[in-house]
Amino acid sequence: QVHLVESGGGLVQTGGSLRLSCAASGRSFSIYYMAWFRQAPGKEREFVARIHWNSDITYYANSMKGRFTISRDNAENTVYLQMNSLKPEDTAVYYCAATPKFISTAAGTTTGGYDYWGQGTQVTVSS
Repeated sequence: QVHLVESGGGLVQTGGSLRLSCAASGRSFSIYYMAWFRQAPGKEREFVARIHWNSDITYYANSMKGRFTISRDNAENTVYLQMNSLKPEDTAVYYCAATPKFISTAAGTTTGGYDYWGQGTQVTVSS
């Protein structure tokens, strides 16, 4: 079992930045991929970015490229999401996810590709 805890959300103005953190515990050594998803009110949960746990291989949703950066610190068992140039439409609950399995790029953009989820952290971007 892997336990994930997100932090770093909050209220920020348009154009501002936030860095989210996701700390993994439990069987974190078994993690193969970690990812960030987000869910706005009344919308489905959508893929943001993912990272291979033991390399720097990353993959982003097209709409996040250039503004969001996913990174990891294996020593701290933590994955980060640096978000810059934030817009009101980025307002959502951001969730961290992990899987111990190898999954395809396509599967890695779906919620079904992940076995473990955090509780989420709220990000609100004011206009």
